[in-house]
Amino acid sequence: MDKQGQEKFLSFILQRVQEGKEDEAKAILLENFKKQDEGTFSQNDIQAFFPKMMNLLKPEKLDEVQAIAKQFSGSFGNK
Repeated sequence: MDKQGQEKFLSFILQRVQEGKEDEAKAILLENFKKQDEGTFSQNDIQAFFPKMMNLLKPEKLDEVQAIAKQFSGSFGNK
């Protein structure tokens, strides 16, 4: 994912995070982006991302975020 895609994904997720959990969510995302930039981001990172992020999201936004994250993880696996 390029920098512009990362910014869009970050913004998308942060708009759906529970109030007060934004900093924690941003830290998780920025760590994943760093690994992507370094070329060390793996399927294990994707699998670890889901449970961490699901606990931070607004309950009514879970399905929406899961759908987008699955699209992302699918496209990541194809690269």
